[in-house]
Amino acid sequence: MADTRPLFLSRRTLVAAGLAALPLTLPSRASAARGQVVTILGDSITAGLGLPAAAALPAQLHQALERLGVPNVVRGAGVSGDTSQDGAARVDFSVQPDTQVVVVALGGNDLLQGVDTRTTRANLDKILTRLKQRHMGVVLCGLRAPPELGAGYARDFDAVFTGLAKAHGVALFPDLLAGVARNPALNQGDAIHPNAKGVQIIAGKLAPVVAKALAKRP
Repeated sequence: MADTRPLFLSRRTLVAAGLAALPLTLPSRASAARGQVVTILGDSITAGLGLPAAAALPAQLHQALERLGVPNVVRGAGVSGDTSQDGAARVDFSVQPDTQVVVVALGGNDLLQGVDTRTTRANLDKILTRLKQRHMGVVLCGLRAPPELGAGYARDFDAVFTGLAKAHGVALFPDLLAGVARNPALNQGDAIHPNAKGVQIIAGKLAPVVAKALAKRP
């Protein structure tokens, strides 16, 4: 007898298949007409964990770019819990072909899990290499490791982003959470994820860097 029970897929299975990272908008001529396409490849911070979609980074970055006079479409491709390895596994699926610039914002979960910095570097290098092969612009977002993790680890972790940006010749946004991290007024109760006000600050600082990267696109 055929098994008629409903099939349930775990979130991890969906992520592995890339289905959990479906872009907010599929490519179309209409989206291109509205402006250049930016995709944010990231984790829970870029996915907007704990926030309504209108307050999450994709929507806020879109608005910040519009205020700079840059017509744009921003697609969120953030998956909560993703490490750099997860991002590398889904980069082709999550970043649609009509993307002009990819904001790569991964590494926070590597940091929380104490992943070897050489592994993080290798995964991010794979992502950047693939995006360059697809002729896409990149803004690489770094993070600052807290000193509590040890001076050596913090130094090596911070160097991952500066080193890769230089090696690949891509734009670097040195610290995604600059001015927001460790500020209770700008974070949710877990003290990790920015609240709506914190996201606005991030988007406002990130937008000029993304605008510059977009201006370089053919």
